[in-house]
Amino acid sequence: MNVSANGKVILGATRELARKWEQTKAHWKDAKAAEFERVYLAELFSDVERAMPILEELDRLITNVRNQCE
Repeated sequence: MNVSANGKVILGATRELARKWEQTKAHWKDAKAAEFERVYLAELFSDVERAMPILEELDRLITNVRNQCE
C-alpha cells in the first residue's frame, strides 16, 4: 500500500480537472459557473493540495510500522 503514490494520482487527476475547468470557463461565464467554482472546485483544489503532505507522512509512518514488524 503506497499512500503517497495514490495521493499523487489524486493530485494529477485534480490538476487535470483544473485544466479542464479553465477550458470550460471560456464557454460558461454566468453566475452559476462562478458559484460552481466557488462552492465545489475551489474547496476541492485546496483540500487536495493540503492533503498531499499528510498522505506523504502517512506513507512514511506505514513504511516505518511495516519495517518494525518484520
